[in-house]
Amino acid sequence: MWPIKSDTDKEQGMSDPNRVKLDEIDEQIIVLLNKRVEAVTFINSAATNAGEGTKAMLFSHSKEMELIERLQKLNTGSFPNDAIKTIFKEIFCATLSLEHPVTVAYLGPQATYTHQAALKYFSSTCKYISADSIREVFEEVESGKASFGVVPIENSNEGAVNYTLDMFVDYNLKVYAEVLLSINHHLLSNSTSEEIKKIYSHPQPIAQCRKWLEKHMLGVPIFESGSTAQAAAIAAEEKYAAAIGSELAARIYDLNIIEKGITNVKDNVTRFLVISKEAQGSTGNDMTLIMFTAKDQPGSLYEILTPFKKQKINLTRIESRPSKKKAWDYIFFADMEGHIEDKKVKKALDEVRKHSVYLKILGSYPHTGTIER
Repeated sequence: MWPIKSDTDKEQGMSDPNRVKLDEIDEQIIVLLNKRVEAVTFINSAATNAGEGTKAMLFSHSKEMELIERLQKLNTGSFPNDAIKTIFKEIFCATLSLEHPVTVAYLGPQATYTHQAALKYFSSTCKYISADSIREVFEEVESGKASFGVVPIENSNEGAVNYTLDMFVDYNLKVYAEVLLSINHHLLSNSTSEEIKKIYSHPQPIAQCRKWLEKHMLGVPIFESGSTAQAAAIAAEEKYAAAIGSELAARIYDLNIIEKGITNVKDNVTRFLVISKEAQGSTGNDMTLIMFTAKDQPGSLYEILTPFKKQKINLTRIESRPSKKKAWDYIFFADMEGHIEDKKVKKALDEVRKHSVYLKILGSYPHTGTIER
């Protein structure tokens, strides 16, 4: 690492030629960053004059990733590629925020897994809004206060987050992207394990850690909280209390990690959805989420699913939820491979529409396929 020279050092004539060269490089980086801002402003102005409006500058994660991959391939030096990804994500968002700030609502407070998923997908320079509930995340996006929202949709061990699915019935928002996050739950407290008299956490982590809790904390009452971060905040204030949460929550709320990795299964992954009013363009490797209701007659569900088989479209997930309109009436949610603009997807959905009472396309989004770490 280069030593930092003070003004006193410079005055005493202790200038190092290498240090001077490094300073010049840093100054060139600043100049280039500002030139990039000028170029982006020019492009945006030209797009606006052409009638394309602000959509030309809308945040596009897939385009960012394409550019970052290209830059990483061009990197033949010793600078780490992972750092290039981090740096350019910050540059993209910082540049965009000058004219069209990216505001992201997430299920809060700080240090929830949803917050971590939001930070993984976007960047630290975006403006973040902490919401008290999943419904509030949807409300922030639909009202326009947030450009995007991040909500949990399913866990690899515990299945779908039904409350999120229910929100798609009430709000007209699109699925813009998905984020897969590896989940590591820890027992957090400022007391010893023997002193703990109560444990707080969100229902999902409680279920995901049930085996460990029954083995090591049998008889200790467990209380549900709105989020793992809220549980950590409570545990930080209450004597002899503990929380199930993340390492980040332990740092933010100044708690000790009493026991690491207490989940039932090691490969614990939660999938989050990024929601928006805007639709996502095709990337060539996409998923589409739909919602539909079947007719109340024998074979109706079979008739709806048959078009997907004919078009050789893989349905990766199907869930049912009560419609809440009448008893034993259900709404189905299905994830499929392909984009809504793909010909075979269009053909399949045209047939589905004929055989269903109601069909709503919730959005197409790039298929992640890998865990965002």
